[in-house]
Amino acid sequence: MKLSTSKSLLLALLPVIGTSVYAAESLTQADVVDDDHAYETVSHTDQKKDGYMLGGGWKVNGDLRIGYVTYDYSNDPKHFNHLVNKGHKDSRGIYVIPKVSITSPDFNGFSFKITGGGVTDFGINDELYESRTFAFGDGTSYAILQEAYVKYVNGGHTFLAGNYELSTPMVDADDWYLFANTFQGAYYKNTTIENITFAGGYVYKMAGVWDGGATNAHRFHSIADQSYVDQRDKDNAGDAGMWAGMFQYQKDEHNLQLWDYYAVDLYNTFFGQYDYKGKFDGGTFDAGGQFINFKDVGGNMYTPIDYSIFSLKLDGKFDNGFDFSTGAAFYTDGPGAGATLGAWGGYPYLANGMIFHFFEAGNMRNVNSYKVQLGYDLSQSVTDGLWVGARFTYFDLDPKYAISSDTGLGQDAQKNYGLRVSYNNPKGYYFTGTYEYVDLDQQPKISALRLIGGYKF
Repeated sequence: MKLSTSKSLLLALLPVIGTSVYAAESLTQADVVDDDHAYETVSHTDQKKDGYMLGGGWKVNGDLRIGYVTYDYSNDPKHFNHLVNKGHKDSRGIYVIPKVSITSPDFNGFSFKITGGGVTDFGINDELYESRTFAFGDGTSYAILQEAYVKYVNGGHTFLAGNYELSTPMVDADDWYLFANTFQGAYYKNTTIENITFAGGYVYKMAGVWDGGATNAHRFHSIADQSYVDQRDKDNAGDAGMWAGMFQYQKDEHNLQLWDYYAVDLYNTFFGQYDYKGKFDGGTFDAGGQFINFKDVGGNMYTPIDYSIFSLKLDGKFDNGFDFSTGAAFYTDGPGAGATLGAWGGYPYLANGMIFHFFEAGNMRNVNSYKVQLGYDLSQSVTDGLWVGARFTYFDLDPKYAISSDTGLGQDAQKNYGLRVSYNNPKGYYFTGTYEYVDLDQQPKISALRLIGGYKF
């Protein structure tokens, strides 16, 4: 069912079906965005831990993370073939990621926070096998001032400026991998009206290895430079940033969010999602619909962008510990997916894999994707905070656009098989182990294993 039919069906269903804000596997880490990168309101990712009080209201928080990642693209760097799987090389490595924050007490509504973090492998890894681990921006260990911001809170008014980790649908800290993205800018949030939140701001720069398109993306670069558009369009936009605004209505079972992101001289992104939460005999469910539109703007001349994504999702959790998550997404027949999907840390898409999403297929133009997941909460039978789950994602590719880099032939489908074990201890210990295998038409096998854990205080 390609988009002409799918879109009509979706538009008919949107008024009556919703989608959940948090996927079932949010049992992993309460303060880390889940693997679907489900959106949150404007917030910070590490404010929920108690930390250590130093006296006088000063507080220290920390996160010591260790990660082992391995990606098998059937393309050994020692026998590299630039045609196999888009030239992606087999990669692996183990990394230590320390992060420490100091938060000030409240001074008549004003407070500030400083966070330093870094990534190192202590020279253990083989650099030949690190091209796709996305741990180092330039191949070496590094440290960065992850956060340094001033915040003012007065009643329902919040103003923040500086370096900060941010969670929104399309601009996100994405702190479920090795190291979170961070941004420079300012925003204002207002919650003075009951059940309504609105916010607006300007994002100037970003640092983020996994989600940035700049050279040495681990350092701060302009939003334009960190995008994935043609280099000529980046050069034309120069140091341009992004304006953003949001509106949320949340009451009882209903949650509506509308966002707009205007990246100057690049493209505009509109995001809308409605969620409905309800109960049934023996459990709860989340249901809803999502719409995202991407359109080039201003001086963008070399990167045509004009497409939309319509999505549906239905999640449920049973009292006996089982849960399920389903999703479907329909991409229109328009250009620009390769230049926009996953940019700046935003992955709110409702039918993705556990590790692999759209980077492996030849193209996501005119694609339908479907996800089904089954999980089980082992809190009652084994230990609190332990979850296991399996996911299957099917990408119905359009062979007119999705072309194999290996054979030059069209690709009809990509099938992702994923397994996950996650553990979140209330004392701050956490672990997530994920394996995924990809069966992609006209390409050799692809698989990955991520083992990421640590301690937050």
